[in-house]
Amino acid sequence: MNSSPSPASLVLTLAAALAYAVPAAGAARLSERAARMALLAAWLLHGLVLAWGLLGDPPRFGFAPALSVTAWLVLTVYAVERQMFPQLQARWALAGLGSLAVLLALAYPGAPLHVSASPWLPLHWALGISSYGLFAAAVVHAWLMTRAERHIRQAADPHAGLPLLTLERLTFRFATAGFILLSATLFAGLLFSDALYGKSGVRWDHKTVFSILAWGVFAFLLLGRLRFGWRGRKAVRVLYVGSLLLLLAYAGSRFVLEVVLRRPS
Repeated sequence: MNSSPSPASLVLTLAAALAYAVPAAGAARLSERAARMALLAAWLLHGLVLAWGLLGDPPRFGFAPALSVTAWLVLTVYAVERQMFPQLQARWALAGLGSLAVLLALAYPGAPLHVSASPWLPLHWALGISSYGLFAAAVVHAWLMTRAERHIRQAADPHAGLPLLTLERLTFRFATAGFILLSATLFAGLLFSDALYGKSGVRWDHKTVFSILAWGVFAFLLLGRLRFGWRGRKAVRVLYVGSLLLLLAYAGSRFVLEVVLRRPS
């Protein structure tokens, strides 16, 4: 571990993980209302964990907190979507993801944030993490789309879950929104590198290279969708490749530094 968590952080994290475990492990035995309330409680506790990490304890950030914020954003998207599409079925998977994310952030809280950092840096990070969350939501919907296709081939109940075309439309909407935020993140990082990091010129590190590669893959995906009507497995594969590159851009490189090389910054 990077540091010992405060008692408040430990209690909040364990409470959130336990609350997530209820709908994840007992999805088949809980009523719809009980599962919904358990997931809502877990989401609220997860939000408190994130807030405490920024306001209560000395602020730290790293690959695990980034993944934790991403998971919380995906759950936020899911909560909003469930109001419009009650038949959306991903509660147990997202609950398991949330439980894993908060425990991982407890084990690896990241490096302390420098007080001398640019005041624009939090905005830059917010754009990047938001793009992470939107692409993660796109990946979840792509997975649901693949599952729906498999059910159709197996002649399963056609009324179970969201219609295939609706899932496809939502997948590309999230991918488009994520691409816009990723573009803004890269533009800010490349144009204002001096103000953000106190270094002139472009920082050609692993994060920048993987982010630009991910941007290129997502641009390729959206162009293929617009010009050639890409859909189904081909589109899903390209989305997965771009999302993997984006994951490597920050979370992957920070994981190597923090866990493999044990370098805090």
